[in-house]
Parts: sequence; structure tokens; C-alpha cells
Amino acid sequence: MDCRAFVKFAVFLSSVLFTFEASGEDYLPKANNIQWVSHNFKTYLTWSPKPINYTYTVEYSEVGQNSQRNPYCTRSSATECDLTNELRHLQKTYSVQILSEPLPGVTSDLVEFPFSQVERFCPYKDTQIGGPDFKIVQKGNNTKMTLHIQDPLTPLYKDGRLLTIRDIFKSNLKYKVIYSKAGSTGRREKISNQRDIELTGLDDGESYCCMVAAYIPSRSIKLGQWSYLQCSPRKRNSVFDEFHMGLIAAASGVTLAVLIIFIALTVVCYKCCCRKKDRLLENNSPPLSCDSPPLFV
Repeated sequence: MDCRAFVKFAVFLSSVLFTFEASGEDYLPKANNIQWVSHNFKTYLTWSPKPINYTYTVEYSEVGQNSQRNPYCTRSSATECDLTNELRHLQKTYSVQILSEPLPGVTSDLVEFPFSQVERFCPYKDTQIGGPDFKIVQKGNNTKMTLHIQDPLTPLYKDGRLLTIRDIFKSNLKYKVIYSKAGSTGRREKISNQRDIELTGLDDGESYCCMVAAYIPSRSIKLGQWSYLQCSPRKRNSVFDEFHMGLIAAASGVTLAVLIIFIALTVVCYKCCCRKKDRLLENNSPPLSCDSPPLFV
């Protein structure tokens, strides 16, 4: 072993020895910057820093109950932990802590490993509800339209099928709609406990734009995320819709008058032709044919 390699090995060995002689908090840093991330009941924790020569273990429990460990988040070098399947009692409040522990197979004289206590979490009250998908349907009368809303899915299963947020919130789930005429700043709102929401009193033929969000009055954060904006198609009006019936009647009258004048002029021309024929006959001139009236002058 050359001198340089020996020096590096000596420094590494001394740092390891110093680490194990130091207090627990000195060589096993606590997790910090801890955040709950929960969307439609898909729930996990994130934190920092990335561990070097130590691991993290996540313990959870219903408040007042014994702690349990997620096997996928025990002695792990990851800085996140999926707790979706552990927090199955959705209306319960959970207590969670993140322990800093030695690497697997490494012993320690510490009686208790350092840990960070996580803010308590209740899936039913705290998960964020995503914006729902919906479809706009207009039939017949264009002064109203119907929104068909699809309840967002969760990652939770029951009886072999995925649960929706309506399966969980039941009658507590409502939907809030905001809508306005395209290009207008005037906004209207409607709240309904149904998935099919009818909007009435619309201007015929106009396009209306809508957004929808879940609305759960029993929660502290009542409103979920807004959906994408969708607009109804603008009705293409026929000529009868574009022009007032009075204008159409006036145009029809003018057309009829022009037709009458044309017929009258044709008759006058015919009579003039016949009179000219008679004068030529009187002067022994070659006759003109008046068998049929002229169509134009």
C-alpha cells in the first residue's frame, strides 16, 4: 500500500471510529423537510437529507395505538415512503415518526435512535381531491346544457374493484361548477350533490365555458382541485336565425315587387310590338311576328 492510499485509509478509519463514539444525534442526522403528499387517497411521505452510512425507518400508528413498521420503509436509504395501504381506516388520525438507524448489520450502543415526529394525518380530512373529468352535452334547447361528471378514482380496492371518492365520501360529496359565457368576465356558480348537473338560463347559440371541483363541506379544506376548462360549441345559426323575421319579410316584399314590375314591363313591350306591327301593315311594310311576347326590351 503506497503512502497516499494509507493516509486515505487512516482518515476513513478514524472518521468511522469517531462516528461510533459520538452521540446519536451527531452521527445519525434526523429527517427534516418532511411533507405529506396525498392525492385522492394515494398517500406517501417525503423528507431529506439523503442518508450516508445510515438508514431511515418509518413507524406509524393510529393515535393512541401501538406503532407498526412498513416493511418497505424499514432500514431503507429512500427518502419517501408510500403509506397508502397502511392508512386503511380513512377517518382515523395517524401518528408517524421517522427514525434514523445504522446500516443493516451494523451494531450501535445507542439505547434510542434519533427520530423526527411527523405532523398528524387523517386521510379523510387531509387528502387532496383532484379535478374531475366531465363531458358537456347539449340537446334540443340551446338555453341549457348538462355536465356529466366522472367521480375520480382512488387507489383503494374493495370487493375486487377500485373505489371512487363517492364510495368514500358518500352523501358528503358535492360538486361545485363555475361557468360563464365565452369571452365574458361574468361568472356564475352552482353546487350540486349529483354527478349530472343541468345549467339553465343560457343565451341561445352562445358558447359557455365551465370548470368543476369536488366540494366536501365537512372538511376544513372544502374545495378540491379545479378541473380543466371546457367550453361548449357555439351554435351555427341559419339565415333565419341570423336575420330578424321583419327583415326577411321586407326582402320578400321587395323581391315580389321586382317580379311584378318585370311582368308589367313585359306586357307593355308586347303591346308596343303589336301596335308597331299594325302601323307597318297600314303602310304595306313587311309584317313583324307577334305570335309570342318579347321577354325583355
